[in-house]
Amino acid sequence: MTERDQLRQQSTATWTLLLPGAELTVVKLAPDGSEAARYQGEVVGHRDDSWMLVRATWTNRTVDIGELSFCPGDSLLEWFSPLYPFNAFAVFSPNERLKGWYANVTHPARLDVAADPPVLIWHDLFLDLVGLPDGSFTLRDDDELLASGLANAEPELHARVVWAKSELIRRFEHRLPPFADLPAKTSSRARHQQNAPAQ
Repeated sequence: MTERDQLRQQSTATWTLLLPGAELTVVKLAPDGSEAARYQGEVVGHRDDSWMLVRATWTNRTVDIGELSFCPGDSLLEWFSPLYPFNAFAVFSPNERLKGWYANVTHPARLDVAADPPVLIWHDLFLDLVGLPDGSFTLRDDDELLASGLANAEPELHARVVWAKSELIRRFEHRLPPFADLPAKTSSRARHQQNAPAQ
């Protein structure tokens, strides 16, 4: 086993310490590293290959993103991984209807289990995918990636972002994690208290 594999294994093992029902704080960072949102979530469970599922409730104003809307009272099932450079939020209406997915290209998520409650940090990297239950999807914010100058400033990171976009499309089309295995909706005390829209 390589040193990198050992680090990956240790990281994944740390995440599994959070059992279903555990509360945590989720922090979103903008591409420049500044804090864009902070909210409370509740661990729903874990899936194979490092994925942790977090439940939160949208309490911000209504945000329309194409044909997908985030409305007060919507439930979000959020998939995070310390290994993969993307996440996805399955959005459910208060009557448990699946409205769609909002997926983000990111740095792999980080978890601070020493904090009380634990803090999960995800660092956004421009590109997003909006998927609908009928299988259609749209890609967003290619213009922001282009305007960022990342291709020249950090070509390796830019290449990872482009790869992550392609991988998100593949996983959505084949309903692979983080777009698969939606568990039954569970009651939750978690509240989504974002300071900015999900865009």
